[in-house]
Amino acid sequence: MPRWLQKQMSNAFLNKDKYQIKMLNQCWYFYRHRHKN
Repeated sequence: MPRWLQKQMSNAFLNKDKYQIKMLNQCWYFYRHRHKN
């Protein structure tokens, strides 16, 4: 997981920001899916 995404994730969890967590999860899923090859 990229550094910037880790930072965003921990911030979202600290703030208990469910919307942001959901958004970042989708972001990470697409990122992983795209860079699999």
